[in-house]
Amino acid sequence: MQRTKQQALLFLLGAVLVGGVLGFSANRVLDSKSKGEGSWFHREGMYDDLALTPDQRAQIDSVLDIRNCQMRALMDPLKPQADSIRAAGQEQMRLILTPAQRERFERRRTEIDARRKAERESHGPRRSTATCK
Repeated sequence: MQRTKQQALLFLLGAVLVGGVLGFSANRVLDSKSKGEGSWFHREGMYDDLALTPDQRAQIDSVLDIRNCQMRALMDPLKPQADSIRAAGQEQMRLILTPAQRERFERRRTEIDARRKAERESHGPRRSTATCK
């Protein structure tokens, strides 16, 4: 019985660590690709790169706004669960770390959170004036 619990805990810890590494890696890759004026990860960069007409820009804006609303509707109910899983994984990692490592871990988490907040604020208000239904 005890061995099964240990295996389950190790599996869960492994999954959290692998997920964290993959998430961190994906964030780095996407971050590096999203830098720059002409980036496809920003509407204006894509529009300029494709040399879209004002009419095309308006039509694609509508498509993207609808898609974003649909994605938000899909993801919003999952956010509390995702946050809970993330917090549980972080707590499990804290238990493994030494006090000095925990301090660096917390400092890194604070830096990442601040960077994400600054990025959200630097993009200004959402481009879309459409409201999701």
